[in-house]
Amino acid sequence: MEYQYPIDYSWSTEEIVDVIKFFESIERAYEKGIERDEVMMAYRRFKEIVPSKAQEKTLCGEFEEISGYSSYRTIKKAKEASAGDKIIMK
Repeated sequence: MEYQYPIDYSWSTEEIVDVIKFFESIERAYEKGIERDEVMMAYRRFKEIVPSKAQEKTLCGEFEEISGYSSYRTIKKAKEASAGDKIIMK
């Protein structure tokens, strides 16, 4: 994709990499599908880095604006799915 991921430059390099992995998991859910457990693992790590709901909303809103992919809808669908399910967004 030809856009920049929303990141906070106060994060460590490892945290930035993990947040990017989370956004990439959202992209995969839209582009070809992703295992539920994989997207949930990426989301749990994202929440360790971004525990604030307000900051999560801001970052995910920025990501949706530039990519067209909704982190909120993807995670909601993943939470409703069973372990081992594949998440495919449309």
